[in-house]
Amino acid sequence: MTTQAEWIAVDWGTSKLRVWAMSGGEVLATAHSDKGMSKLAKPEFETALLELVEDWLGAGQTDVIACGMVGARQGWVEAPYSEVPAPALAPQPIQVPDTDARLRVFVVPGLKQMKPADVMRGEETQVGGFLSLKHDWDGVLCLPGTHTKWVHVSANEAVSFRTFMTGEVFEMLSEQSVLRHSIKDGWDADAFAAGMDVTLSRPETLAAELFSIRASDLLLATPSSELRARLSGLLIGAELAASRAYWLGQQIAVIGDSALSDVYATALRAQGAQVDIADCEEMTLAGLTAARNLLG
Repeated sequence: MTTQAEWIAVDWGTSKLRVWAMSGGEVLATAHSDKGMSKLAKPEFETALLELVEDWLGAGQTDVIACGMVGARQGWVEAPYSEVPAPALAPQPIQVPDTDARLRVFVVPGLKQMKPADVMRGEETQVGGFLSLKHDWDGVLCLPGTHTKWVHVSANEAVSFRTFMTGEVFEMLSEQSVLRHSIKDGWDADAFAAGMDVTLSRPETLAAELFSIRASDLLLATPSSELRARLSGLLIGAELAASRAYWLGQQIAVIGDSALSDVYATALRAQGAQVDIADCEEMTLAGLTAARNLLG
């Protein structure tokens, strides 16, 4: 039986495109491709979308609500940032001009912060989705990933945020630096906790502690599972030290991939923080649903 969408939700990142056929807030079907923003020229966005959703379209016009890098300067249409403090979801998504007659496509704008300078695209939709489900929730949202975001929210607005390149630094160190010879698969919870404790209390030692991972491999034959976990602990410990003003004494929710969310939640709980975990896909869909409800 062919699925017909009432509307279509889209999460269009740098490397991936994910789409959902929706009926109200219910998911009818889902599809994905590797045609992210970085692989497309402007004239190619519509074709990439239709390849996934054409069978979901009816005789009339179908609304498409998209978030992520599709709204970047290099994307399908530039959706200007809203400056914090501001609602996570802009009052009116930006419409893509000159689309296929069967589509009415809108893009959710990202958020910007002037001092210190910072930006986000895509995460604001997860923040907006979380707040749409937990109205008047005050505290800090941690969105771990390649570029982890810490977002202070109050009175249903994003008040301020900071971005940490912890995930990207982990990937670069484990795949491109001298540590690539030592970092393989596996995980050791005690090694993670020990590494985090070092840089949480003494973040200035990070560079030296990183090289000690290689030395421990060469001289002590330390198992790769311990070395990988220690690298993660050192980097996340330094991040927690720098973001302490955000999370200390605050109500915290972590929104992300389940495995990474568990790592951050464990790290924060070890510091006595109160932490809840929310599913990132659920928050994305809640945010896209809330953005659709803003349409006139």
